[in-house]
Amino acid sequence: MKQPFQTVGIVGTGAMGRGIAQICAQAGSLVLLHDSQPQACQQAIDNLQMQWNKLAEKGRLSPEQVQEFVGRLRASPALSDLAGCDLVIEAIVEKLEVKQSVFKQLEALVRPDAVLATNTSSLSVTAIASALQKPERFAGYHYFNPVPLMKVVEIIAGLRTDPMVCEQLDTHARATGHTPVHAQDTPGFIVNHAGRGYGTEALRIIGEGISDFATVDRILRDQVGFKLGPFELLDLTALDVSHPVMESIYHQYYQEPRYRPSVITAQRLAAGVVGRKSGLGFYPYVDGKAQVPPELPAPMVPEFPPVWVSSRAARRADLLQLLKDLGARIETGSSPSTQALCLVAPLGFDVTTVAVVERLDPARTVGIDLLFEDKATRRRVLATNPATRTDMRDAAHALFARDGKAVSVIRDSGGFVTQRVVAHMVNIACDICQQQICTPQDLELAVTLGLGYPMGPLVMGDLLGPDNVLETLFNLQTVYGDPRYRPSPWLRRRGAIGLSLTHVEPR
Repeated sequence: MKQPFQTVGIVGTGAMGRGIAQICAQAGSLVLLHDSQPQACQQAIDNLQMQWNKLAEKGRLSPEQVQEFVGRLRASPALSDLAGCDLVIEAIVEKLEVKQSVFKQLEALVRPDAVLATNTSSLSVTAIASALQKPERFAGYHYFNPVPLMKVVEIIAGLRTDPMVCEQLDTHARATGHTPVHAQDTPGFIVNHAGRGYGTEALRIIGEGISDFATVDRILRDQVGFKLGPFELLDLTALDVSHPVMESIYHQYYQEPRYRPSVITAQRLAAGVVGRKSGLGFYPYVDGKAQVPPELPAPMVPEFPPVWVSSRAARRADLLQLLKDLGARIETGSSPSTQALCLVAPLGFDVTTVAVVERLDPARTVGIDLLFEDKATRRRVLATNPATRTDMRDAAHALFARDGKAVSVIRDSGGFVTQRVVAHMVNIACDICQQQICTPQDLELAVTLGLGYPMGPLVMGDLLGPDNVLETLFNLQTVYGDPRYRPSPWLRRRGAIGLSLTHVEPR
């Protein structure tokens, strides 16, 4: 693909700036590197040459290619050295005044037709552009770290950005081997906005004492298929990066409850317990490896009680078949005997409420999460209520572990871990579509490529059934009385035809 920008300037030679410089040089552009610390430019060039040499040692590049790529890099100690650039990308500190100052200087130096772009992840593109005489040639161009591996880039139009600028950046992104997605200038754009549901809801679950960090991570990896649990991910990104983003999006949306940050991360950030890079986060680290507490084995139960299943249980037929496969003695009466283990499978409701409403003995009632089909998961999750007897809890745990599948037991809450996190993720994604921040297709691309989710949230909502997601949200709203669970109008409207369906609505 033809490269639209022959000469690209990079302002800021940290990890992001170096990564952007690498892919631009590999795509054929002459790349001019500028940094407020002049020696940093040559250090960046040396670092990139080392990276390319490593790739050559692995046979991924030829020595000639390395020489060619390095030859396209130039140290530019003075900002005025960027005057002849076709495109200048800024990748410096996330402070509005600093970025505005740099772009005011650049605007006075470069040609009238040169494009100016910011790699900001959390600031308003329109606000940065307000310092310019020609905001039409300015846009957001948000890459993800590490740039050469994260193959998605968000193109953000400010309020006065010329659409042609976004088209040029789209072509440039494709020429560098990246997938462009287009977003309106809203807090968090696509990826950081859509990602709010994963970590923030997991933090609320911990804050309510429902379970521990390692168990929540195991549940979301094994039930949904995430590569990293939310606390593993927060340790990787580090709280000095992720907590300010949480606060920024929350305040930019005028304290929207869906994005409410957690006191847990604020306290840990204040203590310097930020994650892997500090050696201590939600997990301690030794030689860069997380020290994860071992999972307790299933209890030994000499004799299993009979099992009765609520008539209102989600996926009731599947649950009954699973119990048969596990060798359980199943009661089929309209009500349980006085010895039976009572199983409920609610969506959104807590086990205690279900036991009371269905007039079951809370001491013998245990819940199981069946939001996803059992055969599609690598873990089963059970929930006790405050009155559940130890012997009934252990019997349920041992029974569902009979076939060797992992089992986690958590304390009672409205919704299980997976239900709360997934419903929140799907709902936020639907709200992004409702606000027309991006197309559903770009949303799915951005989330799968930028966050590494096993599937996009709209596809996930269709897989589970929009009605089940809606029921979970309505019930969570009933249990908690919290507006953060209010369903998006887009979820209600599109549920009948499919959330991820390609469909153009009339303007």
